[in-house]
Amino acid sequence: MITFAIVLSVLLLFIILFLLFRIGTLASIFRGSSERAAGTTKTSNRVNGTLLLLFLIGGGAAFAWSFADAWDTMNLPLASVHGEWTDNLFWTTMIVIGIVFVITQILLFFYSYKYQHQDDKRAYYYPHNNKLEIIWTLIPAVVMAALVFGGWKTWTNITSAAPEDAVVVEIMGKQFNWMVRYPGADGKLGVAKHTLIDATNEFGVDFSDKNSHDDIINPLQIHVPKGKPVLLKIRSRDVIHSVFMPHFRLKMDAVPGMPTKFWFVPSKTTYEMQNETGNPDFKYELACTEVCGRGHFAMRYVIIVDEPEDYEAWLAEQTPFAEQNPQVLAKFSNEASSQLAAKTNAEPKAEEVKTEL
Repeated sequence: MITFAIVLSVLLLFIILFLLFRIGTLASIFRGSSERAAGTTKTSNRVNGTLLLLFLIGGGAAFAWSFADAWDTMNLPLASVHGEWTDNLFWTTMIVIGIVFVITQILLFFYSYKYQHQDDKRAYYYPHNNKLEIIWTLIPAVVMAALVFGGWKTWTNITSAAPEDAVVVEIMGKQFNWMVRYPGADGKLGVAKHTLIDATNEFGVDFSDKNSHDDIINPLQIHVPKGKPVLLKIRSRDVIHSVFMPHFRLKMDAVPGMPTKFWFVPSKTTYEMQNETGNPDFKYELACTEVCGRGHFAMRYVIIVDEPEDYEAWLAEQTPFAEQNPQVLAKFSNEASSQLAAKTNAEPKAEEVKTEL
């Protein structure tokens, strides 16, 4: 197909060059003569008009074929509640602009053929019509207003505050991988600071905060429960990344210094989607859709949607980061003890100064 397209493009290029550089026609124009070589204008206009019609038919057929051929690729199965709203908005917009596009293109190419230049005809001079101006201004304005209102309503629903019982998952992007953190049994994420990031503590978690002691960091896969709201807390450690989960119709940028968030409700487990697609190896995925550097292609994380009870069982099996890396917790404990000792030693000195005064 690509070879055919290249050959056709080259052929059309030669035809265009032939028509552009007709020596006789150009010479007569440069001389300021209104006369053309006999039959030149009529023949070239007929050829151009016919080519435009052929392009309309061929291009329309190619567009319809490519659309049908790519349907399964671009229209992935849906696996979230809000994704249905997004899809409805998308296809409503596509249908409206698609109808307008098809009508205008057909008229454009057909009129180019039907009203091609003829030496014995002159175009009708039609400078202005207030009624027509009002009609073709109001109709697009009303349609656009309806689409914008529908989009605003959908976006408001999607970006509303997450329910209080939402499962919290923190996602942080860095060149060139994702990092994930879950709160432990207390349901609270510990404080994280970029100044605490090192080779072991890549999240920069402050383990002097007791809420962080049971945090689960970088499990092998992201697990979320079906039918329950999931709140993603998103941030970046270096450059702009973009959290993209296509089957959930979810996309949100990860911006350095500006935490973002997105919540959704998964509607199909991984097992259910495997049955629906007929692919036993199917897995949801988190990808990056921001070109963030040379290793951008490697930013992928597998997502597993479980039944609620399976999710709870998986979560109970996870080992907190502090238990896996006791030296990190010990480091914070030692630092806290050193700070406390320094503070205690400073207090008598302050009293001595006060006494002397």
